[in-house]
Amino acid sequence: MEKEEWQKKGEGHRQRLRDRFLERGLSGFSDTEVLELLLSFGTPRSDCKEAARQALVEFGSFAAVFEAPVSSLQRIAGIGPKNSFAIHFVQEVARRYLKERLRGKRYLHSSAEVRDYLIHSLRGLKKEVFTVIYLDSAHAIIDSEVVAEGTINVNTVYPRELISRALERNAAALIVAHNHPSGSLEPSPQDRHLTRTLCLLCSLMQIQLLDHLIIGDGSYSFADQGLMSTLQEECRELVRGLA
Repeated sequence: MEKEEWQKKGEGHRQRLRDRFLERGLSGFSDTEVLELLLSFGTPRSDCKEAARQALVEFGSFAAVFEAPVSSLQRIAGIGPKNSFAIHFVQEVARRYLKERLRGKRYLHSSAEVRDYLIHSLRGLKKEVFTVIYLDSAHAIIDSEVVAEGTINVNTVYPRELISRALERNAAALIVAHNHPSGSLEPSPQDRHLTRTLCLLCSLMQIQLLDHLIIGDGSYSFADQGLMSTLQEECRELVRGLA
């Protein structure tokens, strides 16, 4: 009887959380309550409050829970295969949503959304990933894709292949981004060399390289730091010299 009463009490608590969400969205929800409600989808008859708390303590933040490997999630008492599936499924749904939301939007009016998408897609990954966003002549976003994984340099990105992909999409401009798993935002010598190489090739093909973003504990923009304009001018001079 006590078990039955406990289950009814738990179900009542979860229903109150659902009702709050339907009325006000996530406004007023703590990270623990959000995670608790999500975990309840995987195990609807279990009390997920303590598992949610422990996950936040173990990984340190709400975002880190979603970025944690399945094996690490399942080490938390109360988080099993169904719960960890739910967490990773939501993470992937959010990534697809942010990507699809960008298509057709003008970059100049949506740069914050582009940064949000890149940060969500690249932050917390254990290996380096290089992403390209393709834009048309009006700087509307055509598509985005991952073109390389591993240690990012001119030998792994293959600039010629990147330009070929841009031409296939009739792209007039590009934004490139990669992550630093260490969290550092400082561009490495390889990052600078790759950016210069891509800028030169883009100039030769009359494609504009708008920015190179590094995602770590935050984001670093070559354009915001004034490096893209300097590189673009250098590349224009080199192209004129070759004409």
